[in-house]
Amino acid sequence: MPTITPPGATLPGVTHHLADINGTRLHYVSAGTHGSPILLVHGWPETWWAFRKLIPLLARTHRVFALDLRGFGDSGNADTEYGEAVTAEDLHHLVEHIGAGPVHVLVQDISGGTGFRFAATRPDDVLSFTGVETSLAGFGFEALADVNNRGSWHVGFLGAPGIPGMLLPGHERELLAGWAFPLMNGTEGSIGESDIDEFVRSYARPNAWRGTEGLYGGLFSDRGATRALAESRPIAVPVLTVERAGHGGMTEATFRQVAAGEVTAVRIEGVGHLIAQEAPEALAAALLEFTGKVDTV
Repeated sequence: MPTITPPGATLPGVTHHLADINGTRLHYVSAGTHGSPILLVHGWPETWWAFRKLIPLLARTHRVFALDLRGFGDSGNADTEYGEAVTAEDLHHLVEHIGAGPVHVLVQDISGGTGFRFAATRPDDVLSFTGVETSLAGFGFEALADVNNRGSWHVGFLGAPGIPGMLLPGHERELLAGWAFPLMNGTEGSIGESDIDEFVRSYARPNAWRGTEGLYGGLFSDRGATRALAESRPIAVPVLTVERAGHGGMTEATFRQVAAGEVTAVRIEGVGHLIAQEAPEALAAALLEFTGKVDTV
């Protein structure tokens, strides 16, 4: 795994890599030298930098990898295919490229569908599945687009083909720092100005909204495909769900429906939506306890 000079923010003990796989170029980072591998997959409005506090906690006992999904961060964003199906295959090819598989995979927010497809279609690549504050099309995610019933306008907006890329360039800081992070973050001080600068840097690249459009757009073009996949290929490995307490338990409810076996549910008090950034110690503790049990079976 040749290393590169970090294109943006970095951490001590983390190395940066580029891999040309599956018709795109993926930027990913690695840390840790021993233990079973953990693959971290970010949500929106995030990049691998969402795991800046979690990676050092996991890397003490595990090999840790975190990527920028295609169209996000410092990964490729050319005029190519986007959406859950192709990003799930990206994960498969990345695991092959790294040569560390199978992996414990953690997904959060909008990457839930990508991670589910990865685990369902490439079960030999996966040791366990962790979903953090996420849901799937056909299992509750669509409710978040219903603005008449406490859904949010941004779900439909970000999923409208070509619209975010036309309207958002030049307004990245206003959207992320002025609206998204204040709405989603429930822990004062967990996202600093330098963190916002890093997220804005990556979302301000040319064509930086293609990945976002592809993943959000999948909600409106799914037409039952995710439910059909869940019925034919439920997740076969142990599943952990992590979400904030007091918000209905959508993550747990979703993945109990698409898992063939054991589901462990953890709810964290006093946080917002961005758990990896807000409560890395609590998330690491839950994940390490869960993966530890899986590794000893």
